[in-house]
Amino acid sequence: MPAADAGQCVFCRIVKREASAARVYEDDEVLVFMDKAPFNVGHTLVIPKKHYAFLTEMSDEEVARLFAVTNRVVKAVFRAVKADGMNVAQSNGRAASQDIFHVHVHIVPRFEGDAKEGFGFFPPRKNMSSQELEETAQEISRALNELTSVG
Repeated sequence: MPAADAGQCVFCRIVKREASAARVYEDDEVLVFMDKAPFNVGHTLVIPKKHYAFLTEMSDEEVARLFAVTNRVVKAVFRAVKADGMNVAQSNGRAASQDIFHVHVHIVPRFEGDAKEGFGFFPPRKNMSSQELEETAQEISRALNELTSVG
């Protein structure tokens, strides 16, 4: 297992605003932003602001907070992009296909037939401009705010 090196972590740099990301939601503990190479429009990442390489390093309370936010964002993504389905994934270790060693949850909107475009389970990653990512982030943010104000 790789060492948890927050100094070189791209997600830690995003948290500190040293690297850019299309932000959807942020509180004291959690940050939500758009994946810069999404499988589909609306592919969102939910991360703890504190650096952990693996979910197993987090307290039960921190995991609960991470997944409470994830659940709210899933609802907002469904609403914003009108997805037919949703994958929610969290990987730990290279063998599980983790490539950035900062805990993160993928929220991947799915649309009927989208996997036919790719090789295997997921469709190929898309090239989206910063503007497209920002616009999608704003749509998801609006949906999240609507859901939060409703209850």
